[in-house]
Amino acid sequence: MYHCLFFTLQSAIFNFQSLLTVILLLICTCAYIRALAPSLLDKNKTGLLGIFWKCARIGERKSPWVACCCVIMAFSILFLQ
Repeated sequence: MYHCLFFTLQSAIFNFQSLLTVILLLICTCAYIRALAPSLLDKNKTGLLGIFWKCARIGERKSPWVACCCVIMAFSILFLQ
């Protein structure tokens, strides 16, 4: 299980499109979680878990740009690969 997860993460790091997909999904997921339960992410604004709070802020403030990037990424995954 851990080996498979590590291999997937490692392959996402070396493939630029996969890395962008993972980052976009992280931003969208964090923004969605913060919309449902703000206290979950607001208590960890610093440190390692602060990355999730920062991703949620990017998703909230730059939502039109993030949505446009998600549409472009979906188009490229569906039709260009």
